[in-house]
Amino acid sequence: MLGTDFRLGSPVWLDLGSPDTTGAAGFYGSVFGWTFTDLGPDAGGYGFFQVDGKTVAALGPLTEEGASSAWMLHFKADDIQATVSAIRSGGGEIRMEPTDVMGEGWLAQATDPQGAEFALWQSGKTDGLGKVSDENSLVWAELHVPDPAAAITFYNGVFGWRSQDMETPGMTYRVLSLKDGDQQQTSFGGIAPMGDGAGGGVEKPRWVPYFNVADVDATVSAASGNGGSVLMPAADVPDVGRIAWVADPSGAVFALLKPNPMT
Repeated sequence: MLGTDFRLGSPVWLDLGSPDTTGAAGFYGSVFGWTFTDLGPDAGGYGFFQVDGKTVAALGPLTEEGASSAWMLHFKADDIQATVSAIRSGGGEIRMEPTDVMGEGWLAQATDPQGAEFALWQSGKTDGLGKVSDENSLVWAELHVPDPAAAITFYNGVFGWRSQDMETPGMTYRVLSLKDGDQQQTSFGGIAPMGDGAGGGVEKPRWVPYFNVADVDATVSAASGNGGSVLMPAADVPDVGRIAWVADPSGAVFALLKPNPMT
């Protein structure tokens, strides 16, 4: 599971681009109990979602022409310029060159060779999220692409990630771990073949955040009751936990997970 001891390649930040930030703040407040703090005019409508005073995600208006509402995962870069070079060398695209974010850190945005968008964060005054893996916070990062093996090669070249195959009904799931440390203890996400599971035929290459919740079924009901849609109903996954996929009223996709108790 994730921790806040962020290292190279760790999921370090998460934000939502939305065409309706007021509506999104209300939706996620109702679903997860998050409070939203707007950072003011200088931040362009950007602000933080928080639980117990700790940031669990962020929210801002859409900034790219033609963009649709989506969650964006950011991964830690120790040297953002070198990481940008590795992305280009591996066949990826840089959508936004490294930019100093008011001294808080350096931000860049990228697209992998199969079309999944992600971002880089090199910490300054802000290291990353204040709370992960606890209830109502980010617990897992999952990539859906047509060619998982090619994705592993690309991201290994960028972040040094390791992978381990896990056989599940109908597919091989690749569990991702950081470059260094115990492989199981540093696992943070996985790769699944696009089209297997939630999203079906309308799925596109993408990173999907999973949020830890105490009751998946109740959270699905809260999401649908506040204008969201259910993409994959709650179901038990052996050796993992209970999961569901939903979308917010603007179409941003996310997943819910109640992990099995650690043994």
